[in-house]
Amino acid sequence: MSTAHHPIAVVGAGLGGLALARVLHVHGIEAAVFDLDDSPAARTQGGMLDIHDDSGQAALRAAGLHEEFLTLVHPGGQQMRILDKDAVVRMDQPDDGTGGRPEIDRGELRGLLLRSLPEGTVRWGTKVVGARPLGDGRHEVTLADGGAFTTDLLVGADGAWSRIRPLLSPDRPAYTGVSFVEADLLEADVRHPVSAEVVGDGMLFALGPGRGFLAHRETDGSLHVYAALESPEDWLDGIDFADTEAAKAAVLEHFADWDKSLRALVADADGALVPRRIHALPVGHRWDRVPGVTLLGDAAHLMSPFAGEGANLALLDGAELGLAIAADPGAVEAALAAYEEKLFPRGEASAAESAHGGVALFRDDAPQGLVDMFAAHG
Repeated sequence: MSTAHHPIAVVGAGLGGLALARVLHVHGIEAAVFDLDDSPAARTQGGMLDIHDDSGQAALRAAGLHEEFLTLVHPGGQQMRILDKDAVVRMDQPDDGTGGRPEIDRGELRGLLLRSLPEGTVRWGTKVVGARPLGDGRHEVTLADGGAFTTDLLVGADGAWSRIRPLLSPDRPAYTGVSFVEADLLEADVRHPVSAEVVGDGMLFALGPGRGFLAHRETDGSLHVYAALESPEDWLDGIDFADTEAAKAAVLEHFADWDKSLRALVADADGALVPRRIHALPVGHRWDRVPGVTLLGDAAHLMSPFAGEGANLALLDGAELGLAIAADPGAVEAALAAYEEKLFPRGEASAAESAHGGVALFRDDAPQGLVDMFAAHG
């Protein structure tokens, strides 16, 4: 049986991989994208993203999608509220329409990128299990179904637990010391009016020492909530998430003296709770140039979410890699070297900011750390 060959193969149809494929397409270059999901709708895509003018939006401009993106943003979504554990408002920054970080539903943004690609660009239901070098920058990629393909340029856009990263780096993500439990409150204005008022139209941070509630309003009127706790890595293992009421009680034990309106963000949640440990690669993660392969997004610089940079960097990584390749398609190695020269310091700066943000959010005088951070940024 002959093995298929793809000149450019992108593993992972997340935001970064799709941005790369789109920018290449704009410049007349074909890429094959492989994703383990059976379809675009195989799983939920997470909540709202704030897309920054100098990174995520710059990528969308390069992809020729910025104008359509602006039609999909959530009006009012840039509102920011900071409360303490007694629900005292410490900061309430309205969305006056002048900010450079409009909010969009992650699924809407991914859909925008997918619609912009030719039919068949993404090979759904294709789980990559490994890759090996063949020499001269070529690689063979093996699949879970026993199949394989070869490629001249392999891009790992496959997230935190990348199957492509081991070709470049021995590093693996480590637990950051913070765990999330996610919850949803549906039709919030009608069914959960108190919670809707507490969260507001955009993002809420309700913080105390070592813990807090992070929440945002989604475009469908629901609230997506993260109960965050500095905890041992095995804390979530002791909670039976199949028993939702018991799981709620286990989480709320850590918020026993918090205001009732904040506890309600978990107590009144609709549906099951979802546990999530927060992992990160080392700040400053980088690798030596390896012919024919590179990484982008979380595969390259997984970081905690406390600077809001992950999705933005993935988009920018994809766009910049695409532009570097398109500038001289016959000089791929030079393109990869130029791309990584900018990738590494950018990723290191954002990862450091994210790590610092995590400390500031949950320090002993929380939420003062976050209030101070916003004050420092004007």
